Amino acid sequence: MNEIVHIKSITEANALFGMEPPRHPLVSIMRAKDLPDLSLHTGVKINTDLFAVSLKDGISGAMGYGRNTYDFTEGTMVFSKPDQVLVFEEKRIEEDAKGWMLVFHPDLIRKSELGSTIGNYSFFDYEVREALHLSEDEKAILTDLVSKIEGEIHQTIDKHSQKLIISTIELLLDYCNRYYDRQFYVRTNLNQDHVSGFERFLKDYFSSEKPSQLGLPSVAYSGEQLNMSPNYLSDLLKKETGKSAKEHIYAFVMDRAKNRLLGTTESIAAIAYDLGFEYPQHFSKLFKKQTGMSPAKYRSLN
Repeated sequence: MNEIVHIKSITEANALFGMEPPRHPLVSIMRAKDLPDLSLHTGVKINTDLFAVSLKDGISGAMGYGRNTYDFTEGTMVFSKPDQVLVFEEKRIEEDAKGWMLVFHPDLIRKSELGSTIGNYSFFDYEVREALHLSEDEKAILTDLVSKIEGEIHQTIDKHSQKLIISTIELLLDYCNRYYDRQFYVRTNLNQDHVSGFERFLKDYFSSEKPSQLGLPSVAYSGEQLNMSPNYLSDLLKKETGKSAKEHIYAFVMDRAKNRLLGTTESIAAIAYDLGFEYPQHFSKLFKKQTGMSPAKYRSLN
């Protein structure tokens, strides 16, 4: 099925999933046990203007971004932001399902502190396969926060409502940050494999003709080659090594540059082009920023 549904509001989101009109125009909680037969939406691509935080618990099936669809295990969470395309492949909702979806419009947080910091929650850019896996205690904490938001939505809106809803959403996202840190930590052996894989990728890339053909590898390109989203790759590396993916790329390039400067008589321009820089001055600028001296001075001192 090639149908694409564009959801622009909370009202449209509730209607799509067969829910009653929302109590609040900018935020809604959808409980899995209250949803109708989701198989009606199987294969439908949904493009929204909304943020969504979802806990899968008691729903069988899968969900995907674009062309990639992934089966979930119980207790997994996924996050989406405006302009991402979601594909639902849900099959069945259990009678005692405890899952939920928190959906909110960017206008809810636009004038708040969260509106300016929401981009710092990098998991909104993770792929579905990089979902957050929760323990029972963690699920209980997040579900309790969702219940507090739901309570605010269902009572009469007053001057405090929006602030309390936003602060609780922010607290929920902060907990998710903590739980992702825990997930990175407990998967340290697997993560080290990813770090080694990234290092092999850089060695292979710079040992080929790709730098002169394609330029420096971007974080997005690197993640694609390693089957990871760029944000997940960078966060994983930061947790394991203290350096982001971009910092790793620059450090690798500088190390190659130093070897070439000291071990060959090639011109600085030739080295720059060979390493993937479109302009030698960009190479010189980065080299000086990373080492504190120009390529020419570095070569003359050794």
